[in-house]
Amino acid sequence: MSPEALQGVRVLDVSRILAAPLATQLLGDLGAEIIKVERPGVGDESRTYGPPFLKRPDGSETQVSAFYLSCNRNKRSIAIDFSKADGRDLILSIAENSDVFIENFKVGTLERYGLGYEDIKAVNPRIIYCSVTGFGQTGPMADRPGYDGIFQAMSGMMNVSGHADSKPGGGPMRVGISMVDILTSLYTANAIQAALYHRDTQGGNGQYIDVSLLDCGLASLSHFAMSYFTSGEVPQRRGNCGFGGVPSESFDCSDGMIFLTAGNQRQFASLCHALGRPELLDDPLFAAPSQRVINRDPLSVELSAEFAKKTTAEAFALLDKAGVPTGRVNDLREAIAEPQIQHREMVRNIPHPDSGELSILSNPLRFSGTPVKRYAPPPAIGEHTTQILGEIGLQEEEIDALCRKGIITAAEDTTND
Repeated sequence: MSPEALQGVRVLDVSRILAAPLATQLLGDLGAEIIKVERPGVGDESRTYGPPFLKRPDGSETQVSAFYLSCNRNKRSIAIDFSKADGRDLILSIAENSDVFIENFKVGTLERYGLGYEDIKAVNPRIIYCSVTGFGQTGPMADRPGYDGIFQAMSGMMNVSGHADSKPGGGPMRVGISMVDILTSLYTANAIQAALYHRDTQGGNGQYIDVSLLDCGLASLSHFAMSYFTSGEVPQRRGNCGFGGVPSESFDCSDGMIFLTAGNQRQFASLCHALGRPELLDDPLFAAPSQRVINRDPLSVELSAEFAKKTTAEAFALLDKAGVPTGRVNDLREAIAEPQIQHREMVRNIPHPDSGELSILSNPLRFSGTPVKRYAPPPAIGEHTTQILGEIGLQEEEIDALCRKGIITAAEDTTND
């Protein structure tokens, strides 16, 4: 059996909803052991973020949401009430032998419970402690709550998305998915791995990582921000048009849409010949790449007229043969059915105790030496409580006593119903 990239790394995950749980799912996919701490009887509140909810083979619904299922595979769940001293002590005991502690409560919350960075560091100086919050640990808005849409708005992401004000339906537009949450999860997983590498290979100790969704949302503007720094001009919304080489946009065909990019001179020439419009190459409005950027709107009119005469299949076949980068504008059902996506095994079915089988998206990373091979289903609340506490040395009678006091719940006390 080949090793897993993060085999031997233990992550104590005191987070919920999306950004931080998705980060720990990524670490779990790579082989880390993820211990997910949940509230007894309640669990991660995203379990109830539905519909849709997971269905049993007979068609009846559980109370486990698709949202929760999307970001909690490859984890073990332990249900602990850490607002009580006995529960806090259990968390500290697990943290003693963990490599990473991650949380996404409001600033100062875990300090009040004796589980802040200094508290965890006191029992394990090598711990990597990561806090994921909306606005970060410092600054005038640090204590405020926030959600993805707020950060898309504040970071400027919404204002570069959507159609221009002059177009029908123009105005800032939120990206459909929870983009800032997802980007933050990637930054977070990357930061944790960097801190582990520093600790383990460069003689470093543990450290504290402060991740802000607002910071990550702004950082994701990347070349848009650099264009602003360079020119002093705020990027304008262009709908489905790209901001680099032109043309790079979607076009309506007779039965759907395609998206193409022909930003360099060779690709543009191939496009013009494929469409039977070679004269566009000699038009002074479009002859040079810089002129096509300036005159993107009249060029779009010319190309739109040609694509309106074709089906998406005809347009795709024509452009693919000509070597012009293009793709159909798919809905999710169509995307999953794409032959390339099927070949890459980006969708897989795994066993699930309630539904029998669960369809999931695969991890997109492909390693030659440490392949992602573990896809355990998201756990029930407290499914592994007894197992994990036994591993840190608690005896059966001690676990039973904690259950009676309401400090923990074990698997037999919780269900997905």
